Amino acid sequence: MYAIEAENVGKRYYVQGMGQRTLFNSLAGAFRGGAKKEFWALRNLNFKVPKGKTVGVVGPNGSGKSTLLGLVAGTITPTEGVVRTQGRISSLLELGAGFHPDLSGRENVYLNASILGIPRDYVQKRFDYIVEFAGLRDFIDTPVKHYSSGMYVRLGFAVAVEMDPDILLIDEVLAVGDAAFQMKCLDRVRQFQKKGKTLFLVSHALETVGEFCDEVMLIHDGQLLDQGDPSTVILSYLKSYMVRIGMLNVEEHGTRDVEIEEALLLDETGTETNIFEAGGEMIVEVHYKAKKPIDKPVFGFNIKTGNGIYVFGSNTQISKTSIEFIDGRGTMRLRIAPLTLKRGNFFLSLSIHSWDHATQFHRLEDWYPFIIRDASESPGLVHLNTQWELEPEATGG
Repeated sequence: MYAIEAENVGKRYYVQGMGQRTLFNSLAGAFRGGAKKEFWALRNLNFKVPKGKTVGVVGPNGSGKSTLLGLVAGTITPTEGVVRTQGRISSLLELGAGFHPDLSGRENVYLNASILGIPRDYVQKRFDYIVEFAGLRDFIDTPVKHYSSGMYVRLGFAVAVEMDPDILLIDEVLAVGDAAFQMKCLDRVRQFQKKGKTLFLVSHALETVGEFCDEVMLIHDGQLLDQGDPSTVILSYLKSYMVRIGMLNVEEHGTRDVEIEEALLLDETGTETNIFEAGGEMIVEVHYKAKKPIDKPVFGFNIKTGNGIYVFGSNTQISKTSIEFIDGRGTMRLRIAPLTLKRGNFFLSLSIHSWDHATQFHRLEDWYPFIIRDASESPGLVHLNTQWELEPEATGG
């Protein structure tokens, strides 16, 4: 049974022609109706979301993701095709859209709930939970026009999640508020999943998508390009689109007296891959070309998370790996075992520089994306080997 089905769905808009605005153009446009350009935000989309599954949608800005959520929510009508849904829908798309600025937070809770179709008696029973979740107990009787943007959105989220829907649509709202509120939002999402609800979410936070989703869809230029396992689809997005369109802060610089011609990421069997298992091995083969003899070169690397947190870095100088000189082509192999990283998206940087660090021969920053899969249930960024010991206190005989 499917919660969401889309068949040959497309959404067309007409964009008014742009140009220098003159009196003549304005008058001519009034008579001609103005030149309009056809623009398809989405075209030929076909997909199914099973009941009880969490499906994420990723893609660059302007690719049609939010339009797709609007079509599923029913706030946008498709130009062609059909979208079918089964069950009650709650949309976390434009939080607090129904709030009246002159009304208090308390009054807006009831107003927003009525817009979302939540019965008033149910809101009365859940009112304290809503206010507590939003963290606005001291401000609930203050007009919302005096709220900060964070307070506004927190209250909107707290009301929307109380609807107890069958299908929950989420558009980037998990990134609102401070870190503590984001954790509360993610905990509430987990509760929905445990209840067997269907979640359909759009987010640029690929770490969150990879963690929560059973399946991921990649959309670009209004087309569904890929759909399937989160790790595989996210990696495809990172390699094929984010780098190409400049969404990643990749850098390349150096004198090029030594060049990194190619770098291969291999697993313990020697198979080239970008997807690794936690606890396994990663072998990085750096194929270089030295255009002249280089004394005591230093090969280095670092690893960052998908959101730019520095995890670890080292080089042959730190590890006391002696390299007298290089000349011509060769291969440097880096072996990381066991791979103690936990599940997530990561970026590998590689460099070759002089012994005194004065000359950077070639550096590729955040050039190589890879993904870690992890079957264990322990959370975190890295795995630490631990051991528990219980020592009962001696009792008198």
